[in-house]
Amino acid sequence: MPLSTVGTGREDVTTTPWPVPQERRTLTVLFADIVGSTALTERLDPEDVRAVQFAYFDTVAGVLRRWQGTVEKYVGDAVMALFGARTSDGLDGYRAARAALEIQGALDRRKLPGGVTLRVRVGVATGEAVVDLAAVRDGGHGMASGAVLTTAARIQEYAPPGGVVVCAATHRATAGLIDQHALAPAALTGKARPVDVWRVTGPTHPRPARHHGPLIGRRSEVATAVEQLTRVAREHRPRWVALVGPDGIGRSRLLTELRHRLPEVDGTPVRWAVVHCPPYPERVFGPVAELLRDLLGLSATEGTDTVRARLAALVDGLVPPGQVAATVAALAALLDAPDRSAVAGAAAVRRVLLALAARRPVVVGVDDLDRAAPELGHFLHSLFAAATARGLPLAVLATHRPDRADPHPTPTDRYHRVELTPLSTLHTGRLLRRLLTRAGQSVASATRLAPLVTGRPGYAAAYVHASVRPTGPSAVGGVADTGARVTPGPLTGRPVEPPLPEPLRRRVAALLDRCDGPHRAVLMAAATLDVEFAASTVDVLLGWAAGRAAQALRRLIDAGLVRSGSRGGHVIVDPALRRCAYDRLPRTLRAEFTQRAEFTRRAEFTRRAASTHRTGTDRSTTTIRPRISPRPGPVTASSPNGRRSWWQMALRGAARHQDPHCSATGAGGPRPTFAVSATDGPCPVFALAGADGPRPGFVVSAERGGIPPAAGPTGLQPTGPVPGAAAGGTRAGSIPGDRRAGVPGGHRPRPVDPGLPRPGGVVVPLPARRAGVPTGHGPMAGGRRRRGEGVPRPAVPLPARAA
Repeated sequence: MPLSTVGTGREDVTTTPWPVPQERRTLTVLFADIVGSTALTERLDPEDVRAVQFAYFDTVAGVLRRWQGTVEKYVGDAVMALFGARTSDGLDGYRAARAALEIQGALDRRKLPGGVTLRVRVGVATGEAVVDLAAVRDGGHGMASGAVLTTAARIQEYAPPGGVVVCAATHRATAGLIDQHALAPAALTGKARPVDVWRVTGPTHPRPARHHGPLIGRRSEVATAVEQLTRVAREHRPRWVALVGPDGIGRSRLLTELRHRLPEVDGTPVRWAVVHCPPYPERVFGPVAELLRDLLGLSATEGTDTVRARLAALVDGLVPPGQVAATVAALAALLDAPDRSAVAGAAAVRRVLLALAARRPVVVGVDDLDRAAPELGHFLHSLFAAATARGLPLAVLATHRPDRADPHPTPTDRYHRVELTPLSTLHTGRLLRRLLTRAGQSVASATRLAPLVTGRPGYAAAYVHASVRPTGPSAVGGVADTGARVTPGPLTGRPVEPPLPEPLRRRVAALLDRCDGPHRAVLMAAATLDVEFAASTVDVLLGWAAGRAAQALRRLIDAGLVRSGSRGGHVIVDPALRRCAYDRLPRTLRAEFTQRAEFTRRAEFTRRAASTHRTGTDRSTTTIRPRISPRPGPVTASSPNGRRSWWQMALRGAARHQDPHCSATGAGGPRPTFAVSATDGPCPVFALAGADGPRPGFVVSAERGGIPPAAGPTGLQPTGPVPGAAAGGTRAGSIPGDRRAGVPGGHRPRPVDPGLPRPGGVVVPLPARRAGVPTGHGPMAGGRRRRGEGVPRPAVPLPARAA
C-alpha cells in the first residue's frame, strides 16, 4: 500500500493530511429509521413527502453535528452516522446514545409539513471497522466497512417506535452514564445466536465511584493534601488544591480517601460537599445542583416535599429571616432545571457555602473538573475569591488531567498542585495481588500483569476485572476479545498477553487521537517495531525524509508518550498505547511496514559489516556454506556429524585458502579455534578465528531450509570482533577451486553481524599440538585418530590474546 498523502478533492479542507490513509478503529454506529414510512409515502403527495424528508433529515443532521457525529449515508428515509470515525474521546458510545435520545425529542417537538407526526426507531452498536480517513474528512459515502454497520441496522428493528436500543458493547461503554433496561435477546439475520440488547431511556444522575480496600502507594500524596487542607482550617485562609494526573492514575480514589481521612481538624468538624462531573453535561449548572444535593444528603428519587423541607432546614440561620423563602425557591428551581436560567440558584448556593464556612471549615470537592462546562469554573472562582476576601476557611479540592488549561486562582501562593505519579513496582505488585485475591483469582498473574499496568491503579483494576468477566461473543459488534493477543513487534518474539480491556482501550484510543496526523502515524509505525526503535527506521516505514520522525519523537517525548531507550533509541511509555496503535493499522499496512523494517535491518547489517572492514581491522571473515545435508538432530561439537563433517569441511576450506599461514594442520602459527553456537534449529554456526595479523578467519554457517538469511538472529558466536565479509579479493563465501560454496550452484553468502544476540553460544578450543609432535599427527590431519585424541575440552571462553 502506498503511503503517499491522501488527496481530498476539497479546497476548503485545512486539516492536517493523514500519513496513514486507513485505520482499524473502534467506532459507534447510529442507525435511525422512520416507522411506517411506506404507508406515509402512499398517503402523501410526492411534494409533501419530499418536504417531510427534508425536515426530518435537517433535524437529524443538526443533532448529529451537536454530538460530533458524522453522517455516513442516507438510505431512503434512514440515516446512518458514525461516532469516533476520525477522532475519539473515549465516550463515543455515550455521545451516540445521547444523540439518539435527542433525535426522538427533537422530532416530537418539531412541526412537520402537513401536520405529519414521525416516529423513529434508533439502533446503536459499537465495534471495529476499517475507516477511510479521507472520506470521513470529506463526508463521502462508504467511509467505513465492518459488521458493526449491519448490526446497528438490525438491532434498530427491535426498538419500539420512538425508542432507542443499544448492543452489549455500547451497554458496557455507557454503564453508569445512561439509564438502561434489558430487553429479550434479539435473533438477528446472519447471527448464529441471539444477541443481548438494552433500551436506553435517558442520562442517569452522576454517582460517585465505589472504592474498596486501603489505598496503596499514595502515602506522600495523601500527607501533602491533608497538610494543605489542615492549614485552611487553622489559618482561616482559603486554598485551592489540585490533584493532577493522567486517566487511570487514581485521582477519584484519592479524593474519596481524603474525605474519609479528614472528618475534622483539631476537634472541629469539616463540612464536605463533593460532586462528580459527568461527561458532556446536559445542563451547565448540573454540577452545582449536585453539590447542593450532597450538602442536603438527597437522592435523585426524593419527592418535592422532602426536598423543600431539607432546603428550609439548611438555610435556617444561614440567611436573614426575610430571605429564607426566596433562597429556598431559588435552590428548588436549581434542582429542578439546572440550565442557564438557574443563575439565581447558583448564586444562592454560593451564599450558603460562604455562610457555612463562617461557622466551620468547608471543603468543596470537584471530581473531573475538566469535564464540566465553563460555568462551573466561573462559579468556583467567584466562590474562592469571596472566601479569600472574607478570610474564611474554605478549600477547593479539584481533580483533573494535566492538560487542563485552567487559570490559577489569585493569589497564586494559595494554589497547590499535587502531581500523581505511577506507582512503584513494589506497590503495583501489592495492589495486583490484593485485587486478584478479592476477585478469587490466582496471585501468580500479578507478575504477568505488572509490566502492562505501568503503575496505574485504574489499569490494574481493568485487567483484573477483565480476567473475572471476560467479554464474549454476546458483545455484538463490540470489541469482544475472546482470546489472547500478542505483543506488537514482528521482528522479535511475541509473547502472549491478556486481551486489552475495553475501558482501557477506549482510554488509550482517546489519548492516541489527541495526537495530530504525523505524530499518530509515528506511534502506529513504531508499534510494529521492537520495543526500542530508532527514529531512522520510522522514517523508512513512513517514507519520510531523514530526520522528520526524530522531530516528531521529540514532541512525543515532551508529551510524555515516548521516552529515550537504554540503547539510544526510543520506547513508547504505555504498553496499552502501543497495543492500541498497533491494532489501528490494517493488515496490509502492517505487512508492508514489516517488509520495510526487514529491508532496513539487512541494509544496516551490510553497512556495519562494510564499515568494520574499512576501519582496518586485523581480521576478516569468509563465509563457507558447504552443500552437505546434516543428519537429523542438532549438530554439536560432540556429535559425530559435527566432528566429522562440519569441522573437517572448515579445516579443508582453510587449507585451500590463499593464506598459506592458516591451514588445517595449524602450521605457521597458533591453531585456530571454533566458536560453536546452538540455535533453535538443527543447524548451528561454527566460527573459525585465525591468528593476529593478516591471516583471515573463517565462518561456517548452516541455515534451515525456507528461512531467509536475515529473518532472525544468527547463531554466530565469534571468539573476538568478527567483522562482516570483506570487500574485494576473493568473494565472501567462496573458496578457490571449491564449487560447494560461493559459486554457481552453491549458496549465497550471508554477512555476519557482531551486534546480534548470541543465544546459548559456547566456545570450544581445539587441542593444542604438543611440542615434538609432528604436524601430520594432529587429531584431524588424516590417518587414524587415537582413542580420546581430538575430543573437545569443556566449554570455556578463550582468554584475550596478549598484545
